Amino acid sequence: MTADGDPVLELLPMVFAAPSEALAGAREVLDGDPTPFQASVAHHVIGIWQRDFGDLRLALKHLRRARDLAARAESADREADVLGTLGVALVHAGRTRQGLAAFERGIARGGKQSRSRVLYLRAYVWWVLGRHKEALDDVRRAIPVLRQTEDVIWTARALTLRATVHLALGAVDRADADFTAAERLWETTGQEHDKADAVESRGLAAFRSGDIPVALQLLDEAEEMYAKLTTPTFMLTIRRCEVLLSAGLAAEALAQADTAIGLLDGIGGQSTRKAELLLVAARAARLADDPPTAIARAAVAVRLFAAQRRTWWQTHAQLVLIEARLAAGRASGRLVADAAAVAGRLAAFGSPSAPEAALLAGRIALTLGWTADAERHLAVAARSRRGGPPLARMTGWAAQALRAEAAGSGRGVLEACRRGLDVLDDHRTTLGASELRARATAQGAELAALAQRASLDSGGPRRLLAWSERWRATALSTPPARPPADPALLSGLTAFREIAARAEKARMEGHPVPALEREQRRLEREIRSRTLHMRGDAPGEGERFDATRLLARLGEGRLVELAVVDGRVHALLCGQGRVRRFAAGLLSEAMAEAEHVQAGLRRLAHPGADARLPVVEAAGRRLEELLLGEAAQHLGSGPVVVVPPGRLHRVPWALLPSLRERVLSVSPSAGSWLRALDTRPPPGGRHVLVRGPGLATGGAEVPDLADRYGRPTVLEHDDAEVPRVLAELDGATLAHIAAHGTFRADSPLFSSLRMADGPLIVHDFERLARSPYRIILSSCDTARLAPVGADELLGLVTALLPLGTAGVVASSAPVNDAAVVPLMLALHKGLSAGLSLAEALRDARAALPGDAVHQATGWAFTAFGAA
Repeated sequence: MTADGDPVLELLPMVFAAPSEALAGAREVLDGDPTPFQASVAHHVIGIWQRDFGDLRLALKHLRRARDLAARAESADREADVLGTLGVALVHAGRTRQGLAAFERGIARGGKQSRSRVLYLRAYVWWVLGRHKEALDDVRRAIPVLRQTEDVIWTARALTLRATVHLALGAVDRADADFTAAERLWETTGQEHDKADAVESRGLAAFRSGDIPVALQLLDEAEEMYAKLTTPTFMLTIRRCEVLLSAGLAAEALAQADTAIGLLDGIGGQSTRKAELLLVAARAARLADDPPTAIARAAVAVRLFAAQRRTWWQTHAQLVLIEARLAAGRASGRLVADAAAVAGRLAAFGSPSAPEAALLAGRIALTLGWTADAERHLAVAARSRRGGPPLARMTGWAAQALRAEAAGSGRGVLEACRRGLDVLDDHRTTLGASELRARATAQGAELAALAQRASLDSGGPRRLLAWSERWRATALSTPPARPPADPALLSGLTAFREIAARAEKARMEGHPVPALEREQRRLEREIRSRTLHMRGDAPGEGERFDATRLLARLGEGRLVELAVVDGRVHALLCGQGRVRRFAAGLLSEAMAEAEHVQAGLRRLAHPGADARLPVVEAAGRRLEELLLGEAAQHLGSGPVVVVPPGRLHRVPWALLPSLRERVLSVSPSAGSWLRALDTRPPPGGRHVLVRGPGLATGGAEVPDLADRYGRPTVLEHDDAEVPRVLAELDGATLAHIAAHGTFRADSPLFSSLRMADGPLIVHDFERLARSPYRIILSSCDTARLAPVGADELLGLVTALLPLGTAGVVASSAPVNDAAVVPLMLALHKGLSAGLSLAEALRDARAALPGDAVHQATGWAFTAFGAA
């Protein structure tokens, strides 16, 4: 048997089919009495394993030993194969010059087939270095030979690599064709790791084409495949972070990247991967509004890429570094020049990020008042508005809007903003998960702000109202996609409830719960992952806001929409057939005052804090001045609807003196209020009353309410389990839920109501075919929401509004359980008399005793919507 036919060679393809078995087999060979050829193969296998899954220093040691043994065996092809692998390892270790020299020797030593493999490996390294033209040249030379020699595995690898390079150059269609061809070949092999890599690459292609749900689904599938092989997934982490960033999940991306950097350092892994992880961490920190962290990560990435001679990557890291320095307030002429130079280099590379760099240069120039320079750079960036992925077109329209603003063309600003936000609207309709829809709006925040500023300068109050509505609570305009038949999701939700209930019981008994909390977090990640995979099915642009229709539907009432332009609140008072604008205070001051009020309400929820009542009332007066200004004097005598920005969602509006005795409701947007107004109650008039466990009063209002409504469905004790509660809530006319509420600021869609079998979370409500027409949540913090995106809110209330609920009563602060009971009984008395939620809540507040605890309880509750 010749050396080339030695069975030990079968270990090489095993490294990417069954890595652990290949490693064990190689060590077994070395433990025997191998020939130099066999020992070369064994060291080669160990070197590949350590290079990709372990310690790079050990990889280099084994690969050099494999090279020397191949020379002793006098096998030119064996030596060429090892030199190709060694070249990759040296480049990953940051020794680029030595790595490229190894490739030259390998190409010179090898025969036809081994030379084509070395060409493929060098093409891979060119891609790592960001030299895409050289990568395409080498891989195009390799593929015909690999096909001719029927080298299926290496042909599939080469096609996958060529597709990846096409993606880096923005050629998505060419990449798709190569990925498809490679996948057909992989199906004929047993290369499990390579198959996982192909799925990962398809996820990258889906991301580049703008399909975030499919990208996340494919990356999750690849991760499951890698997990079965017990191999690290640093490249997958980088790609997942890129997708998370485009979905507005910057903090999550930063946490994942930093964790991966720590793991990579712990195993002595690839220097090239560390630099790439640092780059994605820097981007994440910048988008998470953490400029110092972004500067620190990007600066190290720039140094590493420079040392590795990876100019393409270094230039991208420089772009992030400049963006972070600008965010830190370091605008300067030098920064303009640096951004312009980066834009030029990225354009020469054919990078899709070139328009982003040109926009950055133009933006900095505008900050410095250099209008001529700004126009030159912005004109370059604006070219991308005509084609490419959604976010690239958004960049182009943002540049065009800034050009128009600099030229003093309000009309041009509004047209560019309209076109850019239309692009983002189309993109959001592909997203099924409410969280992704809400967070995606952050991409349009600058355009919305530019349009609002232009409207304020020259367009009048009605135009400012229209643009404030254009990008407010848009995620609530259509229901999220719901997969009720997904068995894995349903199973995950059931397991999550069981673990959460066990953890809660253990805490109450004083037992430690770290293991249960770890499992709960794991299940949360799994549930969230599956919901993010959902694709949207909402066609078209949806219903556009119509100010004339709003004014007609208001009747004798008023709607006050609070718009924030350049940090100042403007109250847009709608009513009597017109829209008027009243300048109010600074948003930052209003937010600080709202936090003081929340602290006061928390104190007043406990008896004995009566002395705090005048302090809280005084804070309410200050809030009115900051939020309404002179608009408070023009509210008329009818009902009032308040539409606050997301950052003011915690204001207890009934505390404001001009609103305290009014019929008052709150809505995330004027459009949302109109949709609620048009929502009709379901037939049948079913009433559902739910009592969860652990309430101080035991949900004492529920028995009285059961008597009031005759024969309602009452769920309590063991009947108040989540599946039964959801089944009864679906399509009900009125639901009253007395249950402990928990708000999760870290993950708002896991905010919950405690049922007998565990938490009822927002994800559960999103599975309802139709949520109750009216719903009353009588416990603490059920109206707390998390502001995300441009001006979106996530939480229990906003989950219900798109699903058929026209009105919600809930609290935005801790409340006294005993004081809630008379408030709820009075509220339902009004509903039984035919009043709306807002009318009944006003009357219920007025009927409460005058002590501090009861007054604070009344202020903490708000009516949302229009029912």
